[in-house]
Amino acid sequence: MKVAQFSLVLLVMSGFMTAFVVSARRLLGLHIGFIRALFAGLVSLAGLGVFNLVMQRPEQQGALTGVQFGSTLLVTMGFLAAWEVVFPSGSMGSPASWPRALRSRIARGRRYSHIVSIAVRHGLRPYLRGRSTGSVRLARPLRLALEEGGPTFVKLGQMLSTRHDMLPPEFISELSRLQSQVPPEPWPAVEKSLAEAYGVPWEEIFKDVDPVPLASASVAQVHAVWLRGGEKAVIKVLRPGVRTVVERDLDIICRLAAMLERRTRWARTLGMVGLAEGFAASVHEELDFRVEAANIATVAAAWARRPQDGPIRLPSVREELSGERVLVLEWLPGESIGAAKRLATATDAERLDWARALLTSMFDQILVDGVFHADPHPGNILLLDDGRIGLIDFGSVGRVDAQLRSGLKLFLLAVNTGDPAALYDALLQIVPRPDEIDERGLERALGRFLSRHFVPGSTPSVQVFADLLQLVARYGLTVPPEAAAVFRALATLEGTLTKISPGFNMVDEARGATLGTARRGTSPGQGGPVSPEQVLPGELLAAWELLRRLPRRLDRVTSALEQGRLGVGVRLFADARDRRYVRTLVHQVLLTFIAATSGLMSAILLTIQRGPEVVPGTGLFQLLGYHLLVITALLVLRVLFVISREER
Repeated sequence: MKVAQFSLVLLVMSGFMTAFVVSARRLLGLHIGFIRALFAGLVSLAGLGVFNLVMQRPEQQGALTGVQFGSTLLVTMGFLAAWEVVFPSGSMGSPASWPRALRSRIARGRRYSHIVSIAVRHGLRPYLRGRSTGSVRLARPLRLALEEGGPTFVKLGQMLSTRHDMLPPEFISELSRLQSQVPPEPWPAVEKSLAEAYGVPWEEIFKDVDPVPLASASVAQVHAVWLRGGEKAVIKVLRPGVRTVVERDLDIICRLAAMLERRTRWARTLGMVGLAEGFAASVHEELDFRVEAANIATVAAAWARRPQDGPIRLPSVREELSGERVLVLEWLPGESIGAAKRLATATDAERLDWARALLTSMFDQILVDGVFHADPHPGNILLLDDGRIGLIDFGSVGRVDAQLRSGLKLFLLAVNTGDPAALYDALLQIVPRPDEIDERGLERALGRFLSRHFVPGSTPSVQVFADLLQLVARYGLTVPPEAAAVFRALATLEGTLTKISPGFNMVDEARGATLGTARRGTSPGQGGPVSPEQVLPGELLAAWELLRRLPRRLDRVTSALEQGRLGVGVRLFADARDRRYVRTLVHQVLLTFIAATSGLMSAILLTIQRGPEVVPGTGLFQLLGYHLLVITALLVLRVLFVISREER
């Protein structure tokens, strides 16, 4: 009997819990999990018990049942709303992931403390608190702190050293020293990593491996290998244990960026969060060499449309020997531009030819192929023994779609002609057009931009990209990531070209190279370069089709205008987003009006002393007032919760 009674009580309690939780969830418009629903149900039962104790007289309990249930529902809704504010839905994950998240939080906390101690030791504490004392004094301590922070932070410093568009020259000079200051991994650790990647000792795969690395980067290092057939190649090996360290450090970097952007002006000026997120995405790709192999295949497919004896080469991939943690590439005999001894003995004409060939290749990659090397710093450019130039390290590539390529061509041609109106039209084809824009102000600003950098006698520099990005941001325009990658790659390339040919003016040289590159396209039939004579008939045919239909359309418009039948059809709220916005707004206004009306009516009813008495001490009007007061509280909580969620 007791078991049956207990089961009945448990069933009734479960029913009440479910009813209150479902009602509260529906009124708030929330999607909650089992854990949150269970706690909310327990709160509802506690609230129901409290109200039962408050209303001890039996005659009151029957009359005020609606008030009791409504108040319990209000408490349940308040609990769920407060939980949602403190711990938004999806922020806590599933209970099964809590132990792993706790371990990760502890490890991140230890690493975070270590990083903070490094920053404090190098005197960066004032900058972390937003009290800047000058960028010149910050550059060197920042470089030293990044160097001590480990491979991820060294990689971050290397990336920042290419951001001529965002950082002052003193930062670029200091951080560039990180390009060649990455200590190599000991050979036994690399040997063990090779065995883990292949599943067998490297002696069963290769004839020989040079234990002295050719290059050492933050996440990988490169060794010379000899294949079974005797040919020489290079192998890129992921550093042992680097993935775990990098993943943890990237999470810390993104959190630090968010904290600095909230607290300091210089971080907000640099757009630190966007910078950190872009860096994290780039490093994630570099942790998987299959991405780099796919990038090389994509670039090689695009380059196949060009003459095979061109001045630029890229290595081929030995796919059968490559994987996620190792990448085997063709050996390109030569030296990197940053350490090439041949540059010292080359003539000025040879240097100029190399620089022009590299610049032309980059414009071909961007404007014709649509896929380009996104990190052309001196360490990734080789001066080959046969006099050609080799591109290596395709862990980061940029991709440009046809519409953006068209906009970039028009932009470069407008810069070449010095036409502010054409530059304005091309810019709005590159960046998303906002709803409101000062068109005349932007066009005048672009005219000043052209007169400052491209008038006869001026000497354009890489500062052009920084000024352009600042101008775009000042008028509320957002540069898409693909276009930003183009500008960053060109800014990085400027330093490489200056290294090859001192005094080389990339912007000035690009004005001449743009005309030839921007006119080139791809033939649908053969996939090769087409000449203007081949493009012209197609362009004329497209224009002729437009001109052929134009007289008939003009005749229809003028006839309708003459007969008074010309009209313009406008559909209000044709966009589903507009309809959804108006519907939400009407719902909120209606709920607010109902809540206000209910609250006013409850206040009036509670002040009326006359009327039939339902229970001792409580009249009919007071009873109705109590119920309306509970309904008012429920509606007000619903409106406030919806508004707070939309503001987040």
